[in-house]
Amino acid sequence: MSTNVDAIVIGGGIHGCSTALHLCLAGLKPVLIEKDYAGRHASGVNAGGVRQLARHIPEIPLSIRSMGIWEKISDLLDDDCSFESYGQVLVAENEDELAICRARVAELNALGFTHEELIDAAELRRLVPAVAETCPGGIVSRRDGAANPAQTTTAFRRKAELLGATVREGVAADNIRHRDGLWHVDVGSESFAAPVLVNAAGAWAGRIAADLGEPVPVETVAPMLMITSRVLHFIDPVVILRGRKLSFKQFKNGTVLIGGGHLATPDQERNETVLDWKSLATSARTVFELFPVMRSATIVRAWAGIEARMKDDLPVFGPSSRHKGLYHQFGFSLHGFQLGPGAGAVMAELIVNGGTQTRIGDLGIDRFHPSTL
Repeated sequence: MSTNVDAIVIGGGIHGCSTALHLCLAGLKPVLIEKDYAGRHASGVNAGGVRQLARHIPEIPLSIRSMGIWEKISDLLDDDCSFESYGQVLVAENEDELAICRARVAELNALGFTHEELIDAAELRRLVPAVAETCPGGIVSRRDGAANPAQTTTAFRRKAELLGATVREGVAADNIRHRDGLWHVDVGSESFAAPVLVNAAGAWAGRIAADLGEPVPVETVAPMLMITSRVLHFIDPVVILRGRKLSFKQFKNGTVLIGGGHLATPDQERNETVLDWKSLATSARTVFELFPVMRSATIVRAWAGIEARMKDDLPVFGPSSRHKGLYHQFGFSLHGFQLGPGAGAVMAELIVNGGTQTRIGDLGIDRFHPSTL
């Protein structure tokens, strides 16, 4: 015997939790299913970057939509999520990289986007005084910042449940099928049925899509992060590089979070990752070269989270190309955290209203299945 609900959301990362919450705000009562616990994987262990900077053009409208929510996150969640907006800075290490930055900003301006601003060496040093003297400038997105990923994902889950979502953690969604106009999903000894199914299962979402006849070119990856010992305060914005892999943020307690996209080896079946210490050493060396103040710091801990990366680095977001009532929300390719609040709001609009004012047309799963258009 199935329990009827308004929607079934598979995946308890920030995207699934945000979608569940926004469905509740729209008057629906969804069930949220997470095989582990909310934020167990990428959504709870990423760098926490709230970044509009350096995004692929097709996802910029969604990022801008999300930024507006981030700036009022306490009003939405009754939790500030430790969100701070000191901006994010992309550093050019030489004149060739600065020329690429200049062309990037000009392209965005021509498209009507103004959130990225070209900066010279003087402004770079005002924003990031400790950066190497050889860096000639870069780009800043001044509204950007960072938040605590585990705190944020938990806050979305908690508020969704408070507003009426049913949450099932620790048991995987199984036996997904469509019958008599409803999606049916088993969760342990329970079964739920709904006219709407949202596939927000992160690194496991590609399997669900394939099982439902919509395979996509997705791989499982595990981006690595490491935290350092405390050093005296020297930076407020989050820093990323134009040429080399690096993201860099200092916390109030003096520790520094180092990321940037170097990958561990994931094991989906065991929920485990194997770190690549040579790649972590490369990140540490980059920090050593770019920020002399860090040369006395030590690495305290390193980890990785499991997530999905699409072949084109763009998420799969929107309605199914084959099935009525099925929606996909996965493959955010190492940059989905900032998009979570806005993606949940837009997904709820698609489900409730049948459309959205936010431009997402280039993110649909139909880009991989042109024969279904």
